[in-house]
Amino acid sequence: MAKITKVSPLAPAAFPALPEIDGATFATAAAGVKYQGRTDVMLARLVPGTTVAGVFTRSQTRSAPVLDCQAKIGNSSSEGAAILVNSGNANAFTGRSGQDAVDAITAAVAQTCGVPQNRVFTSSTGVIGEPLPFERVTAIVPDLQKNLSAAGISDAAHAIMTTDTYPKGASTTLSIDGKTVSIAGIAKGSGMIAPDMATMLVYIFTDAIVEQTALQSIVTQQANLTFNCITVDSDTSTSDSVIVGATGASGIDATHDSAFKQALYDVMLDLSHQVVRDGEGATKFVEVAVTGAASAADAKIHGMAIANSPLVKTAIAGEDPNWGRIVMAVGKSGAAADRDRLSIRFGDVEVAKNGWRSEDYSEEAAAAHMKRAHIQIGVDLGIGTGEATVWTCDLTHGYVEINADYRS
Repeated sequence: MAKITKVSPLAPAAFPALPEIDGATFATAAAGVKYQGRTDVMLARLVPGTTVAGVFTRSQTRSAPVLDCQAKIGNSSSEGAAILVNSGNANAFTGRSGQDAVDAITAAVAQTCGVPQNRVFTSSTGVIGEPLPFERVTAIVPDLQKNLSAAGISDAAHAIMTTDTYPKGASTTLSIDGKTVSIAGIAKGSGMIAPDMATMLVYIFTDAIVEQTALQSIVTQQANLTFNCITVDSDTSTSDSVIVGATGASGIDATHDSAFKQALYDVMLDLSHQVVRDGEGATKFVEVAVTGAASAADAKIHGMAIANSPLVKTAIAGEDPNWGRIVMAVGKSGAAADRDRLSIRFGDVEVAKNGWRSEDYSEEAAAAHMKRAHIQIGVDLGIGTGEATVWTCDLTHGYVEINADYRS
């Protein structure tokens, strides 16, 4: 695997200070699944009464851990729950041995942590097609259980990294009926990112009470507006998982609270943006806002066509305001478009209007915008009221270097 020696230029200044979530404890360990000399397994234990919701990759070749989690989401919340994640091996495309590994790990966690096996969720990330040496994981479960701590979430963010150049975390607090509710989450992801719910893993925790079916509905809805609106390279992983646990330890019911829904969205959006900012080889964070489409669905199709275009992404890497490539991407998307109503802008610079180069177009102004670290592309179809925003990054030599020798 390519050795990552530089932190993304788009990285936050530092890992944020995350609040402790009452009812959630964390521990990490070095199992040597693939990496040597670093933590590569994390365990989260959640108190009885925790509700768990999740969204997962829709890949037709999804991994054994994903299939196992999908079967368990929605189980009774009267008991505790646990999440175990390993990096270095995806446990995907591993046949029956993949499920055997999941069964062994979940059984070990269940016995050690005192939770039902059907309430133990696992995720694996890393190389596809190699059997997971699960004995290395099960061997350190007792140590993980002994070291569980409410302050361990930062270490957990480090343990789940693969080609990430920095750990990802986000949090917020809000007041409901005069009482404080906390939300904190961690994520990993850098390449193979085009969630269709990737090697993207996300774990979010709150001390609020949220009924399970309501939590599942909220998570699904907010994921469609955040994690499902990002792309690094258009490749959907076998392992994408977003799991949210509501411990209820605060005693505050947020099941129908709109402010809680917004707060969860804010954390999810923050984490999704951090994944894009850590896109393999990325030097530009790119926002594509599409308006005037025939529908919101069409707007997203156009947005993702632009965001996934290698020609658009390499032009951005070269700081070239080549709006002709955006015209191309809109035309190929398959969604409704009218060439003579199409308008395009880079930031505040209008480059095309109603199917023609803008009369006020300035190559210098457009080129100046492309030199920024945060690029904004606006596209108006002029045929309806549908709109959507998606996020991506540029495509550089760094992406090729990382992925050309990923397994070596």
